[in-house]
This record gives sequence, C-alpha cells and structure tokens, in this order.
Amino acid sequence: MKEVQTNQAPAAIGPYSQGIVVNNMFFSSGQIPLTAEGTMVNGDIKEQTHQVFRNLQAVLQEAGASFETVIKATVFIKSMDDFAAVNEVYGEYFSAHKPARSCVEVARLPKDALVEIEVIALVK
Repeated sequence: MKEVQTNQAPAAIGPYSQGIVVNNMFFSSGQIPLTAEGTMVNGDIKEQTHQVFRNLQAVLQEAGASFETVIKATVFIKSMDDFAAVNEVYGEYFSAHKPARSCVEVARLPKDALVEIEVIALVK
C-alpha cells in the first residue's frame, strides 16, 4: 500500500491522504474545489467542478493513473438542480472513456463546497 501526496492538489484537511494505491488500484479521497494552495474557489458550480477535476488530475498523475484509467467515479453535489451543469463539465473530462458513476445529493460538503468527487482508477 502506498500513500499518494502531491503539492499540485490541496493538502488533506484532516487525518487522511489524497489517495492510496493498493496493488494496481488507486483510490482517491474526495476532492473539493480548493486550489493547491488551499483557497476555496467560490465561483459557480461549473467553476467549482473544473477545480475539482484539476485536483483529481494531479492526484491521478501522482499515482501513475489518468482520467482514461478511471473505472468508477462518485459525485456528491449539494443540489440536484446543479446536475446538468456538473454533468456538462464532467463530460469534458470523460468524453470517449466513460467510467461507472454514482451521483448523490448531500446536505452539506466540507467548506460548504457545491461539489465533491472521488475516483477509483487502474494504475498504469
């Protein structure tokens, strides 16, 4: 088991890691729209979702994986009213390759984020 840590994504804000590699599988922690410096992106749902994907890209790369090797994504959104906008941004990162996905509306996310996404990927 190997802990994944990169300065290109926000540091964990609790007792967890950005992700873990076990054998050839990468499990990310949920990424919220914090910059690598730890500043919250306060834009609309699309801006926040793009930041989440920038964070995911950084931890995937550090783990030796990529969006093309993601096999499962879990999306947590504050409001299902934002589903179409999140889906539009999501489709920019997963166009040809479409991993399995769940999307859940939640009462509240860390730092009052509008979206959080976690992924499971194969390591190359």
